[in-house]
Amino acid sequence: MKELIANINKDIQSFVAKSSEELEQFRILFLGKKGKIQDLFADFKNVAPEERKEIGILLNDLKNIAQQKIDSFKDSFQSVIEKKAPADLSKPADFIELGARHPLSVMRNEIISIFSRIGFVVSEGPEIEDDWHNFSALNFPPEHPARDMQDTFFIEKSAEKGDIALRTHTSSVQVRMMENNKPPVRAIFPGRVFRNEAISARAHCIFHQVEGLYIDKNVSFADLKQCLLYFAKEMFGENTKIRLRPSYFPFTEPSAEMDISCSICGGEGCNICKHTGWVEILGCGMVDPNVLENCGIDSKEYTGFAFGMGIERITMLRYGIKDLRLFFENDVRFLKQFEGAL
Repeated sequence: MKELIANINKDIQSFVAKSSEELEQFRILFLGKKGKIQDLFADFKNVAPEERKEIGILLNDLKNIAQQKIDSFKDSFQSVIEKKAPADLSKPADFIELGARHPLSVMRNEIISIFSRIGFVVSEGPEIEDDWHNFSALNFPPEHPARDMQDTFFIEKSAEKGDIALRTHTSSVQVRMMENNKPPVRAIFPGRVFRNEAISARAHCIFHQVEGLYIDKNVSFADLKQCLLYFAKEMFGENTKIRLRPSYFPFTEPSAEMDISCSICGGEGCNICKHTGWVEILGCGMVDPNVLENCGIDSKEYTGFAFGMGIERITMLRYGIKDLRLFFENDVRFLKQFEGAL
């Protein structure tokens, strides 16, 4: 059998395939079910026991050599086909489906762009905050309802170390900005915030804010009004009007809420504006002197204003979206509508 194996090995080594048809005939001749190598394996039972180990190794090597010969010619034939095959320029291109920015990201970028044109820089901070930055420095008294578990996601409540919670507003970044920078300060603070609220079409436990802060000498409420009027016209159109209504926030005094004329009905009254012609979009006011002092800024020398808005509210008004939950469901049918947005 050794001599027969050697002869077959010579035949395999000397074989040269000129086409894929010849290669297939070679495979059938040597590796087919009725091929020469298979016949040798069938005859292996007649080999003397003392020779079986050696013959078995030779048979396995012979089979591997034949398979390697087939594989080498297959690769060479394939490369030749690839080289000869011309590119078919008439074939349609592969359709690559492009993604789109999330509508909240689109609106966040636009808000940042609007305020950057009048000198506001962007500052961000941590989403997990201590009591000082989230509440105390912002003039929240100990009995304020926002400190209650109903509104805040507390991570740790400790009288010794102080409370640790998910931030309820990006005003905490304002505190960090005032602590680490000397006036003048002109910055906006976009970010995600968390409040323990029931999820509905108009509310969510997670939402996004953009707050703004301007501190300098002789900053007045008139500066605040003009800044917000500029924003409203840039965001909703040149014909947009604003109105300021007295309100209350612990960290601003005086405080106000700002409405814009409804862009859906032009102020005539509709379901969006509840037939008033006005839609509330943000809160604002002059920074309380106590907040300035808490952050190491002389309230007798400097004044400032702050404002804050929900990105979801602005996006809903801009695109006519009526359900807040759509922003968080990642429904592709909804998101595809914003493929053209930048």
